[in-house]
This record gives sequence, C-alpha cells and structure tokens, in this order.
Amino acid sequence: MNTETGTLFLHPDRNLALELVRATEAAAIRAVPFIGKGDKLGADGAAVDAMRKFLGTVDFDGLVVIGEGEKDNAPMLFNGEYVGTGRGPACDIAVDPIDGTSLTAAGRQNAISMIAVSDRGTMLDASTVFYMEKIVTGGEGIGVVDIRQPIAENIRALAKAKGKPVDEVVVAVLDRPRHEKLIEDIRATGAGTRLMLDGDVAGGINAALYGTRIDMCVGIGGSPEGVATACAIKAVGGLIQTILYPKTDLEKQKGLDAGLKFDHVYDANELVRSDNTFFVATGVTDGGLVNGVRRLGPIIRTESIVLRSHSGTIRRVSADHLAENWLG
Repeated sequence: MNTETGTLFLHPDRNLALELVRATEAAAIRAVPFIGKGDKLGADGAAVDAMRKFLGTVDFDGLVVIGEGEKDNAPMLFNGEYVGTGRGPACDIAVDPIDGTSLTAAGRQNAISMIAVSDRGTMLDASTVFYMEKIVTGGEGIGVVDIRQPIAENIRALAKAKGKPVDEVVVAVLDRPRHEKLIEDIRATGAGTRLMLDGDVAGGINAALYGTRIDMCVGIGGSPEGVATACAIKAVGGLIQTILYPKTDLEKQKGLDAGLKFDHVYDANELVRSDNTFFVATGVTDGGLVNGVRRLGPIIRTESIVLRSHSGTIRRVSADHLAENWLG
C-alpha cells in the first residue's frame, strides 16, 4: 500500500469518521431483511459485504487488526486485511459489521454495526486470546474502582463517587453461565443487574456515557470487543480495565508467544496507545445506545453515534436513505 506521509495525513482526521459512518449505515441497512428471520449467518454475510464495499472507497490506509476472524470463517474483513484506497492516514481498525448476529436473527434489541479506528500500530492485537475480564464505568470510576477488587467493593465505591445509593446502581453483565456467581454477588449488594444476551460493546459504552441507566459493565467477554470498546471509552473520558482470560494452557502459551501479558491489568492506554481514536456505530435493532434501522414508507432511517477522543466529542447522526436504492 502506498500510504501518504505528508503532514495532513499523519493521523486520522475529523472527516474520516463521517466517511466511516457510511460503512456502518450500509452494513446495518443490509442486515434489515434478516432481522427476526433466524439466519444469523445470512445477516452477517450481508453486513460484511456492504461494509467492505464502502470501506474500499474511503481515503485511508486501514489495517484490520480486529476483524471477522477465524471463528466466522470470514472471506472479507479478516485480521491483517488492508482496506481503503491506500491514500490518506495509516490506521489500525477494528470492525464488527454486526455486533450481535444472534440478536439480529432473533429480532432482539442492542445489535449494532461498528468500526473503531486509531493511529497505525496502536491497537493491542489480542487475537490469540479470545476472552478477557472487563470492567467499564464512567469517569467517576477513575481511581475509584479496580478490577482486582471484589465486585461488591467496586459497586460501593462507585456509588459513593456518583453520590447515589447502592440500590440505585445498575450493572450490565452478559447473561452467561460463567457469570452466575458474579450476578449473585452484584445483587447481594442491593444493586440491580441489566443482563445482556449479547453485545457487550454497547453495554460498556452505555456504562461510560453520562446520563444512561447503566453505571457499570463487568464480566468476561471477547478480547476484540474489549479493544474496540477502549476506543470509545477514550473519547468519553470513562474507565476500562481488562485482564486476559485464556481458557486453555495452549491459548495462554500462544498469547505469551505473541507478547501478551497475563495477570496484568490492561487499561485504556494499553489497549489503544493513541489519543486520536474514533468509534462509529449504527443501530441494527433498537437499543440503549442507538435506535435500530426503521422503514418509513419510501425512507430508511438510521441512527449512528460517532465518538472521537482527540476532541472529546460525541455526535449522533440521523440519516434518511431512499429505500429503493437499498432494498429494492
């Protein structure tokens, strides 16, 4: 790839996010015919194809650090693939054309299409270890909560920092058998839970955003999602801490061979070593972060969120698209 190296092209610029949102909009719209139809592979395939086509028109030199991966048997947007025109800023990117394919297939809430971007060489490549423990809060949690502390201590400390009673704290957790004890411990404090069927990227961002109902997001989830979430957290001034969670000795050894650290707390600045990150997401189905795609007669309406760490801005983008150009 021939990457521009002039002054204007050293870092992702403000216009890049508005180009990237076209790709997440396209992926979300293409997934619409599959919502509630039970075909998560069909939904994912349509979204991947649409996102890849739009990314190919963007003036940047994007390297997919976190892509569809081996688990998806992906022919496009795989780890190590270059996307974009090759002209413009050199970037690391994390993509998930649908974060929540099962949610989409079932017609459930909180499925999104997302892209995270940072300067080239700054995203942690944790692809050898699929899971990590995570804790995410808003800025009130900085210097207050610690992933190494018991969850009860973290909940009480965050409640005090936010000036609210513990019984008003809401903690988002993926609804998995591995979290049964964690959920019991959260509820034992008097705090409430928001159990997520999938989509802990949206859950983490909601925990960090001001004015949402979620105060904290915790539990074991995907490492790729953790790195992507960190791009967003850096834009909103929140806290994210993670610890890699290998399931087997072989997986741990692969991580060690790749230079990853275990029994180590990765914070936002280690997950993404850049102060210029973007996070773009478009709703596929309705959720707490963004509304899903809606068909309004001849119009398809999308809602997206665009976060940028360098400026500390959060933008919401509502767009109307002529349905005949997309769904026939």
